[in-house]
Amino acid sequence: MNSPTAGYYEEKPEYYFGGCRHDYVDCLPENPNASILEIGCAHGNTGALALTLGKCGQYVGVEISPTVAEIAREKLTDVLVGNIEEIELPFAPASFDALIISEVLEHLIDPWKVVQKLSPFIKPGGAVFASSPNISHYSVIKELIHGRWELAEDGAMDRTHLRWFTPSLYADLFEQAGFSVEEVRPVTPFGSRTRFINQMTGNRFRHLFMRQISIRGRKQHDPAG
Repeated sequence: MNSPTAGYYEEKPEYYFGGCRHDYVDCLPENPNASILEIGCAHGNTGALALTLGKCGQYVGVEISPTVAEIAREKLTDVLVGNIEEIELPFAPASFDALIISEVLEHLIDPWKVVQKLSPFIKPGGAVFASSPNISHYSVIKELIHGRWELAEDGAMDRTHLRWFTPSLYADLFEQAGFSVEEVRPVTPFGSRTRFINQMTGNRFRHLFMRQISIRGRKQHDPAG
């Protein structure tokens, strides 16, 4: 399996890089002294919002596409260009108060190794926010029942995805890297019908309706420290 390169993403449409994670920024406390690290910062819109709202004073992004990174540089404190699986990060341990990884880990060969690589740079008690598509969504299972596994330009079956996650596997990925996962939820809140179904089934089938997994957690304190 080859490591993804910037060329994988050059043909992606403009909207692919233009999103902003308002939900994550809303969860951050106002702290003009805070430092935030985002992997896959795209055009830098999430970081720009965090800086504008006084959620941090430093926002550092890592972006694989040089073209996209140039746009992000106009908005963020600093942007490193490269594949997060390959580049060395020039940060001291415990440099950041929060880590954001939005729709990135599914594109990597070894996301487990990457999260473990990033963990030391987050302060004890620092926040982590991450999201990825849910392969156990009922729409994917329906396709499998009919013998289909068809790749697409976006969504859970994006042809640039190398890894797939269920909600429990996604949470375990971060727990194994020294984070305590406090919440696992859908990126888009459930509608009233889905909430009713979940309530009637004791949330046992919640994973079937979650198109994208979102986790929120904290870096655990080192007991030896």
